[in-house]
Amino acid sequence: MRAGAFIFILVVDNFLSPQILLSAYCQGVFPMAHEDGRIYWYDPDPRAIIPLDRFHVSRSLRRTIRQQQFDIRVDSAFTAVMEACAAPAPGREETWISDEIVEAYTRLHQLGFAHSVEAWQGKKLVGGLYGVAIGGFFAGESMFSIERDGSKVSLAFLVGHLNERGFSLLDTQFMTDHLQRLGAIEISAAEYKLRLSRALLLPTTF
Repeated sequence: MRAGAFIFILVVDNFLSPQILLSAYCQGVFPMAHEDGRIYWYDPDPRAIIPLDRFHVSRSLRRTIRQQQFDIRVDSAFTAVMEACAAPAPGREETWISDEIVEAYTRLHQLGFAHSVEAWQGKKLVGGLYGVAIGGFFAGESMFSIERDGSKVSLAFLVGHLNERGFSLLDTQFMTDHLQRLGAIEISAAEYKLRLSRALLLPTTF
């Protein structure tokens, strides 16, 4: 549980229909599974976002991108990306991505609202991220990396893609040191919801 987050408990058999998920995101709320088996709804204040015009690409990351170490693909292995994000890793032995979460977001993906960006080396998936897109809003949910910079290159691709498509809001939910180094900032929940309401009205698609 993170400080500054408002938590709501879903008590309807953990059922996350596409309608429930989309309605929640449009109100600035998102779900996370807990160890007790329940799914909780989060509405953080402050909220972390990456301004699309302020994404920081370090010199080393720029070099990695130029070297084309990864084949970047979109939506070719959505569920595999989610499962990789849910897998235990050093410093992340527990996960909020339960089987119910994977199933729910896979349904959203099939409906065209959830997307993955993937870093491949040959036939091996070595990094990536996934999130939810509505209008000009993208909620980044989680990312993983097996090979160094796999997730960072995926995020750099995502930011470029969102800019090209005319998106205005990239939500990262909670601040981390890693995201801060990439240009993430914190804003109040009130400011976030104002930006969200504007982004949802943009006539664009992922």
